[in-house]
Amino acid sequence: MESTPVNWEALDALVIDFAKFEKLIEDSVLSSSSSSLSPSSSPSSSSYHSRLLIRQIRRLLEVGDIDAAIDLLRKHAPFILDDRRLLFRLQKQKFIELLRRGTVENRDSAINFLRTALAPCALDAYPEAYAEFKHVLLALIFDKDDQNSPVANEWSERRRSEIAGLMSSVLTAHLLAYDPILSLTLRYLISIHKGFCFNQGISSPISDLTKRLLLEERDPPATPQESLYEAPPFDEVDIQDLAHAVEITRQGAVDSLRFAKGDLFQAFQNELCRMRLDVSMLDDLICEYCVYRGIVDSGLSSPPASEMHIVSGYSSSRNCSVEVDCATSKHSDGETSISNAHMDGSPEINADAVSMQDMNHREKFHSETRSNHEDCSTSGTQPPEIPRILQRNKSYGIRERNKRKRWRGRQEKLDLIPEVLSGSSKQELSTTTTLSSTNMLNEQQLAESQTTVGMISNREDKYEIVLAVKELASRGMAAEVVEEVNAMDPNFFTQNPLLLFQLKQVEFLKLVSSGDHSSALRVACSHLGPLAASDPTLLKPLKETLLALLRPNEDVLRGGLPLDTLATSLQVAIGRSLGIEEPQLIKIMRATLYTHNEWFKLQMGKDRFEGLLRIGSLKEVSSPMLPGPVSNSNLDTCTSGSSQVAISSTGRMHEDDNSPTQVSSRELVFDEGAILKVMEFVALPRADAIHLLAQYNGNAETVIQQMFGN
Repeated sequence: MESTPVNWEALDALVIDFAKFEKLIEDSVLSSSSSSLSPSSSPSSSSYHSRLLIRQIRRLLEVGDIDAAIDLLRKHAPFILDDRRLLFRLQKQKFIELLRRGTVENRDSAINFLRTALAPCALDAYPEAYAEFKHVLLALIFDKDDQNSPVANEWSERRRSEIAGLMSSVLTAHLLAYDPILSLTLRYLISIHKGFCFNQGISSPISDLTKRLLLEERDPPATPQESLYEAPPFDEVDIQDLAHAVEITRQGAVDSLRFAKGDLFQAFQNELCRMRLDVSMLDDLICEYCVYRGIVDSGLSSPPASEMHIVSGYSSSRNCSVEVDCATSKHSDGETSISNAHMDGSPEINADAVSMQDMNHREKFHSETRSNHEDCSTSGTQPPEIPRILQRNKSYGIRERNKRKRWRGRQEKLDLIPEVLSGSSKQELSTTTTLSSTNMLNEQQLAESQTTVGMISNREDKYEIVLAVKELASRGMAAEVVEEVNAMDPNFFTQNPLLLFQLKQVEFLKLVSSGDHSSALRVACSHLGPLAASDPTLLKPLKETLLALLRPNEDVLRGGLPLDTLATSLQVAIGRSLGIEEPQLIKIMRATLYTHNEWFKLQMGKDRFEGLLRIGSLKEVSSPMLPGPVSNSNLDTCTSGSSQVAISSTGRMHEDDNSPTQVSSRELVFDEGAILKVMEFVALPRADAIHLLAQYNGNAETVIQQMFGN
């Protein structure tokens, strides 16, 4: 699993899309010019505000403030209150919350609320509503602490979570307020990963991450209205694909399709949004990845090294969590004042000035550190060549830092909530969304903060080195990369000869394309030949590389080299040599993409939702060994039509003992309807149904007769 290739560039696009949609980042280049624009000018503003509204309503319901939630619904989503089924459930919970307060006044209010609102609504909400109404009246007699009472479930605070989850599902579906694609993709891939590991009886290398990232409980499904019960029957292919994709029953898939009016992909997204992610942990993973890839400025955003290793335990990263803005991380007083001002959205802040002040601060720190002969590295002694490399790339590094975005963190100020919030609700909600500005560092905390500045600054240098080398490689400057890396670590290419071969390939092809064949041959004789002689597997790519001499100069690089893939390989290898581990998000992607491939091999079918979630682009990795054009023909696109046939790839079956028995090596093609008929009548997984059809020449009726005849 850990060796599965991932298209980092495709993942970059998904991560940036996620961070922008959730407003986690600010572009340092455009921050000053865009400060005068209205927040609603962003294309994603409508979706963002809808999702923010849903989260606000959810939190209110979870703390029992039903009145405030209803007020928000009445103002922003009145159609919810028009549904008597949902209104009755909200009012029933409000009755319980009034009694929960325990005062005589609140008890009188609860009884009055029964007469004026709850009882009338129970008469026509839904058939079972009046029976539920009579049952909840027992809460007037039995105490909330009596666990043996017949209304213990009504008193349970779990009911708050259930109704909050239900409202979240309904609002998400009605407002089409779906999470960014990356969030949906992670839900889907992790759920498949867990199912595959369980069914195959293997242990997951990322189980400690997935268990905390994807929560076990799901939100209740959106309740279909009675008017939709007369919808025409749906394609059985759609029903089965949806049921197996999100692990729900067949009836659950029918209900979901009914609610989505037959739209398979909308129903699929509705079901994915029911799966709950730990948002704080996901933000930590995104922040870590953005710092590693140079998407955000590490100087103002990255958490300390001790907080970045999420895999060792629950991340306590206060830099990238829901509760705390990244700008309040442990920096010096100067840095904190700058970053806090920037996070407040002040239009007077100039991005270049901030970047220069940050750079000056780091240079000052390095100067003081060198004068005191101190080393604050967390991963060993820093090589003496590193400052020279940093100095050599100083001006270039400043330009690149100015291009990066700034991490602002998740800021969910509940500015839409009306003043009807009770005091306890306000306090509980505020502690989960914002950090109190009155917290002050004592002397010990200040000392720890100053120590952390040294650690981050030293780690920042390492990130800058890695990102500078990666940028050079992505621009095809192979000779400069080799020079920089050799100056930093003369033994690096001795330990990574394949990377040196690939870089020399690039250098050779660039010289050929410019017409300098003599210099190209010198590179081949000095480097490519000896490397291929020491590793026979490189002889074939060497021959293919030399064929470039036969092509016209302008055709050598016409197809383009996969420089991004090579640059990423260099980033990973050099980062590891400097003690910088790959981000946890990549580990999750590697493992889940592997199990996604293996799962659909076992199912002998194609994933209909792969294109919608851009899984195909994540798997499409170019080989850095090939000098010719890179093919993009494998990119999967989302198709809305139903598949009609299934092809078994028996030659690529999983070799595990638990895998289905292989059938003949010939390619088997069966009608999709026959497969679904066997799956439905015999209650078998797709792969087993295909194997049974193979035994009976694809005749579903014969399979069913044999199974039930025995």
